[in-house]
Amino acid sequence: MIDALTRVWVLPLWTGPVEPKPMTGGLSNLSFFVEDAGRKYVVRFGRDYPFHHVFRARELMVARAAHRAGFGPEIVHTGPGVMVGSYVEAVTCSGAAVRANIGRVADILRRFHETMPRHISGAGFMYWPFHVIRDYARTLKAGEHRLADRLAGFVELGNEMERAQVPLPVVFGHNDLMPENILDDGERLWFIDYEYAGFTTPLSDLANLAGNADFSDAESRELLSAYFGAPPAPEISRSYDAMLCAATLREAMWGMVSELHIDMQDVDFESYTANNLARFDAALDRYRTRHGND
Repeated sequence: MIDALTRVWVLPLWTGPVEPKPMTGGLSNLSFFVEDAGRKYVVRFGRDYPFHHVFRARELMVARAAHRAGFGPEIVHTGPGVMVGSYVEAVTCSGAAVRANIGRVADILRRFHETMPRHISGAGFMYWPFHVIRDYARTLKAGEHRLADRLAGFVELGNEMERAQVPLPVVFGHNDLMPENILDDGERLWFIDYEYAGFTTPLSDLANLAGNADFSDAESRELLSAYFGAPPAPEISRSYDAMLCAATLREAMWGMVSELHIDMQDVDFESYTANNLARFDAALDRYRTRHGND
């Protein structure tokens, strides 16, 4: 922590001494709140995580694009491993807050999907959760993870859920829709943290959000109806149910990979893995009940 504080203190944008305050909630990054000359900032430290397909140059490009498009805070300074953004006077959403504002969340998500491609520059990164599952399995096998005996089954289930997808327009997705990555200032919603952003199917974000916010079946139907403007057709519902399985499995495998490769003293990645495996088991049970086997 001392090293990180020192890195905050020596950033060249301050007008005088500052008192950084650690911010909670990050699973793989360190963030600090700073006030200087009447302005408020968030200082965020992170490095490339190739095992998670995270590259900070991509994150910075998307963060700047999101600000231009009206979805995210302004980035005011960058340096090796650090990004400083304007602080938004807003409440960090919880799962309950997301579930209570499904219409608002669906609206900003649809606008994000439609608008962001016009602001993205450089390489057009793609996020495909089924590929991530397969690649995580390779990483976990090489690292001899404690759940290595389940990896082949995870991959086959991911492949099955991929076969259940129907063609939909390609959109630019956030792809890490934890409730904590949505801010509410009372008038509008904001998105933050774009480590996994890239072109994808809209169901990826919808299912990722629903899984992380613990949506009920009725809330999932409300989300799909609000996003698509009408109750979803049966084939969309089936693809969504399959994507929910993939999203929760990918989240669990993210935890498994993090157990091997990320050292964050305050984060219990094994518990994170277990919680998301439980979500995956529940999602798979619902899928099997409604749609049977492949």
